[in-house]
Amino acid sequence: MRRKLVPVVALSMACLLAFTTACSTGNRKKRNRSADRTAGTAAKRDDVDATPATTRATPTPRRTGDQLTCLELRDTRVGSRRVRYRGYATPLRLSGGRWADRDGTTVQLQRPCAVGDLDGDGAGDAIGVVALDGGGTGRFFTLAAWRNVRGEPDYQAQVDLGDRTPVESVSVRDGRATVVYLTRPAGGPMAELSIRRTAVYQLRGATLAELSHTDARVTDASDDGDTADSGTAPDSPDSPTRKRRPRSR
Repeated sequence: MRRKLVPVVALSMACLLAFTTACSTGNRKKRNRSADRTAGTAAKRDDVDATPATTRATPTPRRTGDQLTCLELRDTRVGSRRVRYRGYATPLRLSGGRWADRDGTTVQLQRPCAVGDLDGDGAGDAIGVVALDGGGTGRFFTLAAWRNVRGEPDYQAQVDLGDRTPVESVSVRDGRATVVYLTRPAGGPMAELSIRRTAVYQLRGATLAELSHTDARVTDASDDGDTADSGTAPDSPDSPTRKRRPRSR
């Protein structure tokens, strides 16, 4: 009886040991799978959170590389609180290229205009001409520069060209502005526009500094046959260069 009992006990112990080992292995596998699922879930959550954070951190691109246009100057400001135009304490807002006061004074944007980099930042600035008319005989011309600030014209500097000194052309090259306008000698009569002046300016902060100028005598007729100060076409009936033909009878 004792001989039969020993093998049975040994067999029971072996089965118990095998069952315990299997359970332990299964528990470890379950724990490993649970850890893998937790890590995978955390990884996915990190991916979802990173996307909006990257989007929020993207800055809005600046427009400093844009180029101004002469058309934009028709509805911009003339003067600023730092650079006052003709003594006005506040800037004058043009509308369609014109500003008018209650007393009849007008400020009008003139046709000559040019676009180019005046301050070396790579953006296209603008330079143009405005004329103030107070209702009398005087008409005061001003050369004005607008900097390109994020794609918008910002009044930067100005220079007075004088009374009744119309501007013929404006151009920008190599950071310098060239202006051609009619004027008169010092002390000369106001009605006499006998000098065509070509002046070169450079923007220095809030100043348009004149680098040089050359003067040429305005003759009665230019090289192409137009009169220098009449403003009429050579073939118009009022042109002094047109020869009158005798009437046929």
